Amino acid sequence: MAETADDRLRLFIERIERLEEEKKGISDDIRETYGEVKAVGYDAPIVRQIVRLRKMRPDARQEMEALLDTYKAALGLD
Repeated sequence: MAETADDRLRLFIERIERLEEEKKGISDDIRETYGEVKAVGYDAPIVRQIVRLRKMRPDARQEMEALLDTYKAALGLD
């Protein structure tokens, strides 16, 4: 027996709701972990930046760092 369009839509909605719940749980876990990072003495914003850098492709990271160095030098921040 084929699903009706209403049943299929309901299943999609329920699936999205489950995924949103999982996402909230993961977000809470990440927030707690950053709290632990801070509690043991690490600088949480720096750890967040390292996580962002590790997500980048090496060539994109190198390009960004080169541009950052160029801009810092232009502003006398070296």
